[in-house]
Amino acid sequence: MNFKCSALIAALAMSSTCAFTTNSKPHAFYKNNNVILRGLADDDIESAIQRAAEYNPGAAQSPFAERFRHLKGTDVRTVGEAFADFTKILGTPINALYKNMMTDIVGTTHLTVVDARFVRDPIWSLGMITALDLLLKNYPEKDTTNRIVSALFECCGLEEGVIRGEAAALKEWAAGKSKEDIAAALRGEGDGLIASVAKAAKEDEFWMYSRFFGIGLIALMEDCGVEMNADDVYPVMENWMSTSLGKSHFTACSDSDTYFKIKGKLDMMETMMKEIEIREKKRMAQRLEEKAEAALRKAERDAEMAKEIEREAASKES
Repeated sequence: MNFKCSALIAALAMSSTCAFTTNSKPHAFYKNNNVILRGLADDDIESAIQRAAEYNPGAAQSPFAERFRHLKGTDVRTVGEAFADFTKILGTPINALYKNMMTDIVGTTHLTVVDARFVRDPIWSLGMITALDLLLKNYPEKDTTNRIVSALFECCGLEEGVIRGEAAALKEWAAGKSKEDIAAALRGEGDGLIASVAKAAKEDEFWMYSRFFGIGLIALMEDCGVEMNADDVYPVMENWMSTSLGKSHFTACSDSDTYFKIKGKLDMMETMMKEIEIREKKRMAQRLEEKAEAALRKAERDAEMAKEIEREAASKES
């Protein structure tokens, strides 16, 4: 009884909230202006439970279900398992300042690549390499940096050589191109790497955007001379994603803003580290200079002492 009353109160609260908005179509709880709670507050709650129990994964009759029905029951690793593999492959602890960041990267990359809609392309590969180069460029141990990147690729089931090859090929293709040339390629014009990616994306109604794809577009903007700041990148990103590629630009523009915020913080940290390094070098040079001066004064005192001893010895002999 308490459960039914709570459900009824929640539904009535929802109906009062909806009074302040314009409904474009009837709410799921409404029919003929009467509140229907589908078994929650009536005497037929058993029927609602039965309907939920009869759910059959992959049995929906929709284009999305038809396309991915064959993946029903596929065993997908959890984020925790992916990070456990990453830690095992790396074999050494991560610097404490980078641990949370790498946890996030491993998790988001794993969730991206296990999505049934994900299709790797050169733009995505360029974005991944660009992001990792930016985030890890100041990692204290350079040898460990390479091992971290390799472990990330391996734990996510990606081939590092293939990713780097695709990124390098796209950078080579983009050399000397203008933003208009890239916009045309994103419309599917021509036979280049981007044109093939654009054609595939336009033909796929379930094409999936991911963060590294947006960062890949930012890397292309840098190559074609776009000023690297959020204000200048936003309109280009909007044009490339919406007008040229025909996909929503909102998430990509949000990711570009996040990218430049992180880049600004990292640049500031790098500047601070360089200033600290310069100050430490100056202090070390000053300490060395003070030691040298002290050694010189000691040598002068020793020389004066030796002369004084010689004079005293000479005076005694005379």
